[in-house]
Amino acid sequence: MASNSQRPSKAERTASAREQAQQMRVAQEAADKRKSLLIKLGVVVAVLAVVALIIGIVLQNNSGKVADSGAVPKGGNEAGGITLTSDTTVADTSGLTVDINKVGTAPAQAAEPAPRDSKAAAKGEPINLLIYVDVNCPHCSTFEAEYADQISTWLAAGDVKVEYRNVAYLDSGSPTNFSSRGANALACVADAAPASYLPFSKALFAQAAEGELNNAALASLAKDNGADVESCINDGTFRSFVKFTDEASRVDSIGGTPSVFVQNELWDPNAEPDLVGVVNAAIKANKS
Repeated sequence: MASNSQRPSKAERTASAREQAQQMRVAQEAADKRKSLLIKLGVVVAVLAVVALIIGIVLQNNSGKVADSGAVPKGGNEAGGITLTSDTTVADTSGLTVDINKVGTAPAQAAEPAPRDSKAAAKGEPINLLIYVDVNCPHCSTFEAEYADQISTWLAAGDVKVEYRNVAYLDSGSPTNFSSRGANALACVADAAPASYLPFSKALFAQAAEGELNNAALASLAKDNGADVESCINDGTFRSFVKFTDEASRVDSIGGTPSVFVQNELWDPNAEPDLVGVVNAAIKANKS
């Protein structure tokens, strides 16, 4: 029996194939255009991100221009340190300045560490702890995690005075000068809100595993710990002080961080790993 339907002719099949091929080409060309546009947009976004990063770094580094002389924060001294007299107070100092041109000259050969203006406390007084730290130093982060609460307890009890010298030894390996900016932030907090210094310092070292903080994050962390110092951080108010502290530490042959001096004697963790025991012994000896 004959079929009522007619099969397409060869010409019709050829025409249909050509039409399908044309539709596929049009669809492919449209897809290629979309892909090309997305790639171009991605490149533009990447370039803008790089530009923003560079601008941020330049701004945060204060264009790399830090004055040779500048103000010392409250509680600070002309040796580059910040002295805590209790867990909520700093030394009664203000109006001081430092000048890196007066820092002195480093010895030609390696010398024993000799921190300037450091001495043991007199009998009957709280003993002196002098601590060199760098906010970008992993070992300092470990040190603070282990001893920050104990240091706060000694201070609250009136057993010690603690002088922090916040150096920037690790700026050379930081794209944002985090050591200097972090030290500046610590000086800002000491100057504006002494009671916040220890909580802010503890929080700052505790976040070390998360990487370097920008200025906004530093200001936010300070505010979370009771210090509103955003303008001081952004302005780099105490960057000259930090610059002096760092250079003075090098001149004084402080080889690394953390470096801890108990009554002007360098603590050697290899010879005597029990810092708490060393300090408690010194406290007892000074009271007797």
